[in-house]
Amino acid sequence: MILIIDDDVAVRTSLGLLLKQAKYQTVTAAGAKSALYVLHQSQPIDLIILDMNFSMDTSGRDGLELLGQIKELNPKIPVILTTGWGSIALAVEGMKAGAFDFISKPWNNEHLLQTIHTALHLNKTTPEPDNSNLNRKQLNQQYQFANIIGEDPALIQILRQIGQISATDASVLIEGESGTGKELIAEAIHQNSLRKNQNFVKVNLGGISSSLFESEMFGHKKGAFTDAKGDRVGRFELANKGSIFLDEIGELDLSSQVKLLRVLQDRTYEVLGDSKPRQLDIRVICATNRDLAEMVAQGKFREDLFYRINLITVKLPALRERPQDIPLLVKHFLQNLQKTYNRPSLQISETALHYLAQQPLPGNIRELKNLVERTVLVSGKDYLDISDFQSQQPKNLKKAENQVMTGLGMMTLEEMEAVLIRQSMEQHKGNISKVAKSLGLSRGALYRRLEKFDIPYDAAD
Repeated sequence: MILIIDDDVAVRTSLGLLLKQAKYQTVTAAGAKSALYVLHQSQPIDLIILDMNFSMDTSGRDGLELLGQIKELNPKIPVILTTGWGSIALAVEGMKAGAFDFISKPWNNEHLLQTIHTALHLNKTTPEPDNSNLNRKQLNQQYQFANIIGEDPALIQILRQIGQISATDASVLIEGESGTGKELIAEAIHQNSLRKNQNFVKVNLGGISSSLFESEMFGHKKGAFTDAKGDRVGRFELANKGSIFLDEIGELDLSSQVKLLRVLQDRTYEVLGDSKPRQLDIRVICATNRDLAEMVAQGKFREDLFYRINLITVKLPALRERPQDIPLLVKHFLQNLQKTYNRPSLQISETALHYLAQQPLPGNIRELKNLVERTVLVSGKDYLDISDFQSQQPKNLKKAENQVMTGLGMMTLEEMEAVLIRQSMEQHKGNISKVAKSLGLSRGALYRRLEKFDIPYDAAD
């Protein structure tokens, strides 16, 4: 049963008809008193759609007050707020107070129904033993996780979480350091969703300038601006009916954040040079290696966008936090390289595997993959040992390792990362591309670390 709370009889009637067509049962209330009366009845309420304003006072405070009363009565009931664009700040305040999501008026029927379905699915009270206790082998049998390597308990828990949320259209924010496999996790969410037969479009927002953001994301018509010599299909249109993966969302400037928020809010967009709004049916998956909550506090990331994209948060551990998975990853990479370079005899010693499992690997999985491939190509050997890998790492690495081992606790992982970057910059004479490749980092991720550790570099490189 869904409870609709709105002082406008037309809104209550419209929502009631929409939900009835979608096979939901509803009950309505015009204000706080009648809503609380319904909630005190024996008939259970599974979800509430709550307008932020249902009295002469249009501040939205009456909606927030009722939300607080609802959460006191039953904190588990998902509440979807409905609000005008001008009340988005209040809607975000409502999310902090426990609301499940907020939908702007006028709403998109399909998006609203998707949100309701997601809220009800994620709020199921029935236990799911087929998921919550599955081991890695059982997870592989039930889901498509073949491309994700590892058996660490933290990773297993993440895979269980993905299995549970994939069937919904919930927006997902994947957090983790550069190179931890965020793109693979995003692909797994899509491949195990109801949209798996539709497009999965990847967008690196860190590589799109603010001046090109609208053209890249929404597309343009021929003649829309000086260099628009032909029509261009935007990323959102390519991903329509499927999923879009917005990587490095923390790199988006504030003006582009506003444009993105409006699309995610209304599920509509306009192609440059064409004023006709277009509907969007899409699942949004975002990723970042930055602390978005801290960026919100600093005024560098919009709070309303932050709450729009992180309905579900997946936090990936750094590779150093699951060292037992390093040998599995190395063997996986070698198997792929056997096929890629037609070298079926490629092998690695157990001592080399043990050595690699002890490395800090600040570039995580990406760095490890690059190190293994580089070692295979440069050494020319079919049997790889410790010395083969040591020769491919930055100079003086062994010395730095010994300093860490002999002075355990004297150097933090962050300090170790700075040492490795400085050494690699020296080794490659400041060549950003070579340094980024040697460390298994993207250029954008390397630039951020250079600025973080105040390491000088040539911006023109």
